[in-house]
Amino acid sequence: MDLDRARPVWPQIADDLRRRLDAGEWKAGERFPGTVALAAEYEVTQSTTQKAVVALREEGRLRTVLGAGSYVV
Repeated sequence: MDLDRARPVWPQIADDLRRRLDAGEWKAGERFPGTVALAAEYEVTQSTTQKAVVALREEGRLRTVLGAGSYVV
């Protein structure tokens, strides 16, 4: 994915993750990649990917289990 650095990056990442979820890249109940792995993949900071993951969690697409990670709903 080629990020547009003129716009906030985390919403672009959230959009891409939504697209990938809708495409079935991760199935319901499956563990979602951690923010460190996503940061490496998108070549951004972990705080940027954290914002994207929080947005998906607030939409009900992910659930986070403290100490165990995030899972696809």
